[in-house]
Amino acid sequence: MDMPVNEKQTSGSALYQRVQYQKGGIGRRYWDYKDNIVLGEINEQDNTILDIGCGEGIMLEKLIRHYPHKKIIGLDIMPENIQICTNLGLPIQLGDIYHLDIPNNSIDVVILMEVIEHLLDPSRAVKEIIDALKPGGKLIIVFPNDASFLLARILTLKFKEALYDPGHQKQWTHRKIRELLRSTGLETNRSISIPFWFWPISLHGVTIALKQEN
Repeated sequence: MDMPVNEKQTSGSALYQRVQYQKGGIGRRYWDYKDNIVLGEINEQDNTILDIGCGEGIMLEKLIRHYPHKKIIGLDIMPENIQICTNLGLPIQLGDIYHLDIPNNSIDVVILMEVIEHLLDPSRAVKEIIDALKPGGKLIIVFPNDASFLLARILTLKFKEALYDPGHQKQWTHRKIRELLRSTGLETNRSISIPFWFWPISLHGVTIALKQEN
C-alpha cells in the first residue's frame, strides 16, 4: 500500500512517495543526494532524532541504516502512513505537529523534510519543536522551490508531476525561513541551496537552526 505525496488529496490521480522513489533514474539520485545532505548534519553526540511528517518512511530507513545505535522516531498524522511504516518495521507513532506528545528537552535533532510548506500555522509548529528540543539541539528544515520544480519537470517531460497539486500552503525562501525562526526564538546556524548555491535556480533550501543553550 502507498499513500499520496499530498495528504490532503481526496480525488484525482495521486503520486506516491515510494512509487516515485522506486522509479530510479535522475529523480532518485537527486532524492538520495538531498537526503544525504540532511544525514550529514547529524553528529556523534546527536543521540535522539525525530523525523516529523516522515510519510512512508524513506528517510527513517536511511536514518536507521546510517545510525543504528541512535534512538530514531518517526511521526506522522496519517494513519495509513503509520501502517505502512509499521509493516516495514520502522519506529513510528501517530502524532500532530501542533500537539507533540514528546517530553520537553528530550530530542537532539528534529527533521522537517518538505513539511513546513504544508503547514497552516508554522510558528505554532516551530514553538512545539523548540519545547521538544534539548538546549543546543538542532532543527533541520528542507523546503522546495516550487517554481524550479515546475520548470525541471516540464523540461524532463514529467507532465503528470508538473500538473500535480502538492497541497503547499506557502512558498518559502531562505529569508522567510530565517524570519520565522527569529520570531520563535531559534537561531539560524546555516542555510544551503541545493543542488546550486543560487536559490532562484535551486530545487530545495536546507536550513539548520539551533536552540539556545540554557
